[in-house]
Amino acid sequence: MTVPLHISISEQLRGQIEAGKYRPGEKLPSEHQLMKTYDVSRITARQAITNLVSQGLVQAQQGKGVFVTPQQKVAYSLSSPLVFLEEDIARKGMNFTFENLTFRKVRPPKAVQAILQLTDQPIAYLQKKLLRMDGAVGAIDITYILPELGQRLGAQLKQKMTFPTLEANAIAIERIDAVIECTHADYEMSGYLEVPIGQPLIVYRYTTYTSQQPILYGETISRADRFCYSLTIKGNGS
Repeated sequence: MTVPLHISISEQLRGQIEAGKYRPGEKLPSEHQLMKTYDVSRITARQAITNLVSQGLVQAQQGKGVFVTPQQKVAYSLSSPLVFLEEDIARKGMNFTFENLTFRKVRPPKAVQAILQLTDQPIAYLQKKLLRMDGAVGAIDITYILPELGQRLGAQLKQKMTFPTLEANAIAIERIDAVIECTHADYEMSGYLEVPIGQPLIVYRYTTYTSQQPILYGETISRADRFCYSLTIKGNGS
């Protein structure tokens, strides 16, 4: 089967990026240069660049050109799930920051109401935080927290990550139930994470318990090219 020209060109460029010919932050050849180098139409050259953008390898800056994206990936260890994310990233020598996008009282989806056992009053506080590692957007964290905790800790949760805030207020986390799945970027996630609509993303769904009571449900949706999870499994003899 013949490989389409735009795929062949983007794969060659990908190989050159991985080999270090084009380093993070450097500018790729323009569409005109690609047309001349590979003797192809503008449409083919543009599609080749689009392929690289879709893979998260480059970013197009209007009026400036196409630049190689830094490819350092953060691996968050789940072996000790109560080691806070920002601590784990700091140990790797990276800078972690977050932006509070929203914090408000809402009526959660039915599934979240059931998880948090919101029977009498189906209200919770919704928080969305955009997570950055060394300045690059890596993930968005979406949490629903019990209304009494949201009201009491709201000011702190806007300034600090959730688990350190709970710990600072003597709220002991006894258990976290979690699952990792794949999802795809919708319009909202595409905007937050700076990826094309439909791009595969990692979603880490978790429910946090204290004294067997669920107090928080969350989803961390991340770019697979910038964020992943690691796990250490020990044998029975360890």
